[in-house]
Amino acid sequence: MSFENDAVVVGGGGHVGLPLAIALASRGRRTVVYDVSQSAVDHILASRMPFVEPGAEAMLSDVVSSGMLTASTDPAVVETAENVIVVIGTPVDEHLNPDPTAIPRALATCAPYFRDGQLLALRSTIYPGVTALVRDMVGEMGVAMDIAFCPERIAEHKAMTELFELPQIVSGYTPEAIARAGALFGALTDSIVELTPEEAELAKLFTNTWRYIKFAAVNQFYMMANSKGVDFERVRAGLTQDYPRAQDMPGPGFAAGPCLFKDTMQLAAFSDNTFQLGHAAMLVNEGLPLYIASQLEQSHDLSDKTVGILGMAFKAGSDDIRSSLSYKLQRVLRFKAKHVIATDPHVSADVDPSLVPLDELIERADILIVATPHKEYRDIVTDKPIADVWNLLGNGVLI
Repeated sequence: MSFENDAVVVGGGGHVGLPLAIALASRGRRTVVYDVSQSAVDHILASRMPFVEPGAEAMLSDVVSSGMLTASTDPAVVETAENVIVVIGTPVDEHLNPDPTAIPRALATCAPYFRDGQLLALRSTIYPGVTALVRDMVGEMGVAMDIAFCPERIAEHKAMTELFELPQIVSGYTPEAIARAGALFGALTDSIVELTPEEAELAKLFTNTWRYIKFAAVNQFYMMANSKGVDFERVRAGLTQDYPRAQDMPGPGFAAGPCLFKDTMQLAAFSDNTFQLGHAAMLVNEGLPLYIASQLEQSHDLSDKTVGILGMAFKAGSDDIRSSLSYKLQRVLRFKAKHVIATDPHVSADVDPSLVPLDELIERADILIVATPHKEYRDIVTDKPIADVWNLLGNGVLI
């Protein structure tokens, strides 16, 4: 059976799908992005990235101009590709419960275009058992498709290197499915790790949750030290110097973004809410903005102060505000300070029209908080107090 395209990436206009589509196209796999966002599709067809991803735009231009990559909002493009890659993940609702039916529901739009002989590869983080749900859904449709789960493992801003360097986990319910998934992602890397779908689902969740727990431990250490007037960064520098067993200790800061918190809560639900360590990590990481606001309130009368927040993206160098704890900090401070203003060099006014230029923020604010450690803030010159949990400016103890 012949197909017009090698791969279609469903939901491929976002931070996970588009770098993958570009990477596959750059390795000679004719690829099409299917996304419901007309804006994202228009950006792709114009060879413009809808978001910041270093190195991606030049590659996008190359693969679009060569005809190896195209994009559409028409779900019918799904039937044109041998490999259907789905980058829709399992969401967590307002009660922190995962919705395992979200992916099967989301696939309903393009499911009428599934064809015999295709490989359906789930890519984004999913709740354990969702791969089996999708397999059963496809089976009930009477379509002969191979089903695989091949979790993405990239970090934002490293996608265009990590897609080609990191080992790729592939899984499936049959040897044929595993072999096809290995061949598909083998176009990007020679290092393929084979697991069962259940093992692969947990491997992805364990990876993100492990990082979240490590950040929580350090953030707890930071609050302990800072509350006693001790410069945590000096402690960390001392204990890690030439000591290999401490080299993986990160610095403190907001542990946020669209994955770490959500995936930890998925594991909590999977364990019937007996994951005490995960819940404790959530309380620490989600509590850090409240700790910063409380410390400032103890040392300053915020009721007549304007507080300026430096950085609203969830990580340095990013324009992505999804699940950013900067916004939690902003909400908390609005109850305590006279005014709260914010700036970010990467987040556009279309995304957050309330942002002000950096110069204006420095001029108007009485107190500054480094919420996102963008490199643009390293050279700030001001005599105003700055709270800097990241120690971007080397100030040590939080004011």
